[in-house]
Amino acid sequence: MEAYISSVTAKRSTKQSSAGFCRRFRMSEETLVKDVMSSPVITISAQSELLDVALLMRQSGIRHVLVMEGERLVGVLTDRDMQRCAPSRLVPITQEEYNAVFENTSVERVMTRDPRTIQPQAKLLDAIAAFQEMRHGCLPVVDAGRVVGILTRWDLLEAFRQTLLGLPISRPASLQR
Repeated sequence: MEAYISSVTAKRSTKQSSAGFCRRFRMSEETLVKDVMSSPVITISAQSELLDVALLMRQSGIRHVLVMEGERLVGVLTDRDMQRCAPSRLVPITQEEYNAVFENTSVERVMTRDPRTIQPQAKLLDAIAAFQEMRHGCLPVVDAGRVVGILTRWDLLEAFRQTLLGLPISRPASLQR
């Protein structure tokens, strides 16, 4: 598999371990993207096969993968991108033929190129406005040209849920692997 994992995201959890697994704070209009984003992120090469990435996404429980050329972000691949290129189940096709489409298609052919990004120091309100404007499910978080995280609609909903429950906002701390 040509895909590589720069690091693996933590299972999303709102519980705090005794080791201080989660960072906690109260949300306000001054809340920053870095306070809510997921980090580290799973990344892949543009030359990866869709089949390998589909298995990686299923195994990791994620819907968005950042596509890199070296250290440079070149695209985003989502579960919806893969669904769009999948053969219709309404047409008679064998399982082998169906899988061949994913085995013979590179990420580069299906990914969203040059995705809109946001900085970790941006206000969360600006990120929400970007989500509403572009109607995508994620924003790669880039600092000085380097990918440092990803902000997804799930991250926003989890922060909102915790706020409604009167809980301090928490996000998993980074895993180093």
